[in-house]
Amino acid sequence: MHARRVVPLAALILAFSITSTAAQEVQNEDTAPAHTRHLHPHNPDHPISDDQSRFFTNRSSDIVLPLPGESDAFSFVVYGDRTGGPDAGINILKDAVRDTNLLEPDFVMTVGDLINGYNATDEWMSQMREFKDVMNALICPWFPVAGNHDVYYRGEGRTNDEHELDYEMHFGPLWYAFEHKNCFFIVLYTDEGNPVTHERSISKPECQEMSPEQLAWLGQMLEEGKDAEHVFLFLHHPRWLGGNYGDSWEIVHKMLVEAGNVSAVFAGHIHRMRYDPRDGIDYVTLATVGGHQNKVVPDAGWLHHYNIVTVRPNQIAHAAVPVGQVIDVRELTGDVADQAVRLAQEGVTLSPSLLINSSGISEGEVNLTFRNPTEYAVDYTLMPESRDSRWRAWPEHLHGSLEPGEELHASFQLAHAGGLDEAYRDIAVFVDAEMLLPGHRYAMPTIEKQVSVNLDVDSLSPATEELALVLDGESAGVVQSDWLKLPDGPLTLECWFTGDDYEGRRGLVTKTEGSEYGLFVSDGKPGFSVHVGGAYADADFDTAALQPGVRYHLAGVYDGTQARLYLDGKLVASVDKKGERKTNTLPLMIGADVDGSGNPTSQFAGTIEAVRLSSTTRYTGEQFKPAEAWEADDATVLLLDMDRRMGPWVIDESGHGAHAKLVGKAKLE
Repeated sequence: MHARRVVPLAALILAFSITSTAAQEVQNEDTAPAHTRHLHPHNPDHPISDDQSRFFTNRSSDIVLPLPGESDAFSFVVYGDRTGGPDAGINILKDAVRDTNLLEPDFVMTVGDLINGYNATDEWMSQMREFKDVMNALICPWFPVAGNHDVYYRGEGRTNDEHELDYEMHFGPLWYAFEHKNCFFIVLYTDEGNPVTHERSISKPECQEMSPEQLAWLGQMLEEGKDAEHVFLFLHHPRWLGGNYGDSWEIVHKMLVEAGNVSAVFAGHIHRMRYDPRDGIDYVTLATVGGHQNKVVPDAGWLHHYNIVTVRPNQIAHAAVPVGQVIDVRELTGDVADQAVRLAQEGVTLSPSLLINSSGISEGEVNLTFRNPTEYAVDYTLMPESRDSRWRAWPEHLHGSLEPGEELHASFQLAHAGGLDEAYRDIAVFVDAEMLLPGHRYAMPTIEKQVSVNLDVDSLSPATEELALVLDGESAGVVQSDWLKLPDGPLTLECWFTGDDYEGRRGLVTKTEGSEYGLFVSDGKPGFSVHVGGAYADADFDTAALQPGVRYHLAGVYDGTQARLYLDGKLVASVDKKGERKTNTLPLMIGADVDGSGNPTSQFAGTIEAVRLSSTTRYTGEQFKPAEAWEADDATVLLLDMDRRMGPWVIDESGHGAHAKLVGKAKLE
């Protein structure tokens, strides 16, 4: 098994803004007011209005807030290829339509390959109807572009026109143009084929020539749109890339440059994003909206997306948005958000703990429970993973759905092949869940639930040297709560330690989180807390008595009626308190405090020589002499003398198996 790469389920937007030459002349950076100078290297500032008659307030301020210009601006969306992918790709197209309806552009353009095609008429008609049924759910107009999948015919009954007549009957003309808000839009056709042999091919330059008829018509349209602010072209094959397309695009490119107002050309076909500006014209190739996608490097343009183009009189901006990333604001009510929080925080329980022997061999079953507390269906994925490749899990993963209120019970067989060397790592179960609403799949942060693994030791060699736990302020020792058999009633928690730095909040030995007990050394002020009778009894020494580099013994005692704190055997604080101790299932932290998720926080920096937890009142009165070494007795719940280690565990000498697992850079020296 390998380490899981957790990727936040937040949306990625690939965006770039482009400026026409004319726009760069609108405003000089050196003379523009400071508040209007743009930060984007490709995009000028939006037009600013000085008409303060449009601004209203009854407050006094020296700040003049610039107002946006009132010139016309609009946006349109461009879809990439639908074809070549699985049948489920139609659902990606549906998601794109849903996204687009939330964005409400003026219209949608495509760049061809609307259907899988390469078939005879009956199947072609079925695919055409499927595509149009989805696209007709748009609340804005949409305009098609013909690609090779849309017109290539396979099967009996082929004619030289192949599916061209079917296309024009059901989708529209093979080439056409229209005007919108002082802009001109031209759709071209790039699969006319070889005019002599009538062969159609996407890989032969002689089949990728533009016919004299279409070329002449393009010239007429460029003349028709000569007064437009912007001219945009749409076609299927990005012929400017050359190669199998030959060099015939040079003729077209020259015409576009001479026109002087062509801002962008859009194409598809290659199922990846590319941006190839040339001579002031943006050449933009789109990837897919449901088509075949190998996702080589999704973040670099191999993904399902659509482009949003924002048009202003002197500039255009492009942004590529991954399909399915737009959230419906009206769907995300307070109740929906609260239910998502409950799902994320409902928690996953794993039981029981696994035991691993001194050879590093472990085998057992863990049971997982996961509940859907929401009113919506939830999709989930469960996957046991570890950075230690010697772990094996059966099954390797589970997928499924939970209906509202339903509870999942699953089991995994886990086994570790052996070895408690430096490469040993624990195993965890990762839970990914999505709450399914009509308009969006709301992904929860990945839940990482550590499998509790504890050392099962039959016999160990005696310690051969005196060691200490060395902590760097970011590490800790962790003792799982399951192994701490501390009954309600008296307790004594004590520790030998030397601090390197006491500044700030510092846990020494704690299990406190609105419950339980702990020793603290925050800002050099020792303290003992135990939660009894519904609140903490805090025996705190308000004097900053602890100095870096000095060895101390600290003991916290609760005898059932009073909490007492002893520093080097001297009573320094006490508080009377009766009641039942409030318990928790969080681990005991050695050299830290514990947070609500069972992780170390407020870590200690220095060395800890020994820790003992007892179910008795070890010390009474005003003063005693702390023992340099401890022996386990019937009242000893935990005894860590820090002299023996196996793998990541420091051995518990009490005989109860409450071994402390080292995390971070904690070490014995």
